Amino acid sequence: MARDRPKLARTLTTPEGVTLNLRLASAGARAGAFILDCLLLMGILIGATLLAGAFHMRLGTQMGGIIQIIWLLGAFALRNFFFILGEAGARSATLGKRVVGLRVVARDGGRLTGGAIVARNLMREIEVFLPLMFTAYSAAEGVASKWTAVLGLLWAGIFLFFPLFNRDRLRAGDLIAGTWVIETERRRIGADLLAAEPAAAAPPAFDRAALDAYGEYELHRLEEVLRRDDADAITTVAATIRAKIGHAAAGTGSAGDDRAFLNAYYRALRQHLERRMLMGTRKADKFAG
Repeated sequence: MARDRPKLARTLTTPEGVTLNLRLASAGARAGAFILDCLLLMGILIGATLLAGAFHMRLGTQMGGIIQIIWLLGAFALRNFFFILGEAGARSATLGKRVVGLRVVARDGGRLTGGAIVARNLMREIEVFLPLMFTAYSAAEGVASKWTAVLGLLWAGIFLFFPLFNRDRLRAGDLIAGTWVIETERRRIGADLLAAEPAAAAPPAFDRAALDAYGEYELHRLEEVLRRDDADAITTVAATIRAKIGHAAAGTGSAGDDRAFLNAYYRALRQHLERRMLMGTRKADKFAG
C-alpha cells in the first residue's frame, strides 16, 4: 500500500504560489464513478423511453418519427449536460464522483474554467458514447457488418482503458482540457471544519476590506489547505493572505501561529460571505466585485 501511494501522489502549485499535495484518482475509482453516473443516466433514459412510448401510443404512428428525434436530442443533451453541470458546481464533481470521493481540478493550479469542463466532457461523446451508439444502432438495423460493430467496440475500448496506460490516469478529455481527477474527502462544506477547530481565545480582527479581498473560490481552497494540514502549505498561505490584506504577523511566526491565523481568517471570511449571500450578493472569487 505504501509503495503504491507515491505513484499517484502529485503536487499542484496555485497562482498564489501555494503548493498542495494531492493524490490522483485511481483508474478503478474513476471507473466506479463513471459506472454510477451511467446507471443514473440509464434510469432517467428508461423513464424517458417509457414516457415517449406512451406518447407514441396515444398520438399514433404519424408522430413516431418526431418523438424519436426528440428522444435522441434529449438523450444527447442529458448525457452531456449531466456531466458538465455536475463538474461546473462548487464541488467540481458529478454525483458519481461525489459518492466515490473524487473531484476535477486544473493541472496548472488555477481555477477550473467552463471551457475546460465543456471540452473534457464533450470528448466523452467521441471516446465512448458515439461509437457504442453507432455499434448498437447499426447492429439493430443491419446496416453495418460484424466487423464494423467490432471496430466500434474497439474504438470505445481503447479510450475506456486509456487511463491505464499513462501515469496520471488521464482520459483523452483530460489531456485536451488540462485537468486532473483527484481524491478528496466527502464532507459538508465548512460545517464540520468549523466544529472541529475551536475558536481562538482572542482571534485577530479583520476589517471589511480584508474580508472583501477573497471570495467563495478562495474560501474553498483555504479549506482544503486547512484539511490537509500540511505545515509548508499553511505557512505559505498564511504569508500570502497576510500580504494581501496587510495583516502583520504576530508572535513567533511558528506553524501553530499560522494555523491559528488561518483558522480565524477562515471563520471570518466564511461568515462574511454567508452574510453577503443572505443579502442576495455573492462573490465568486477575488476578481469579482
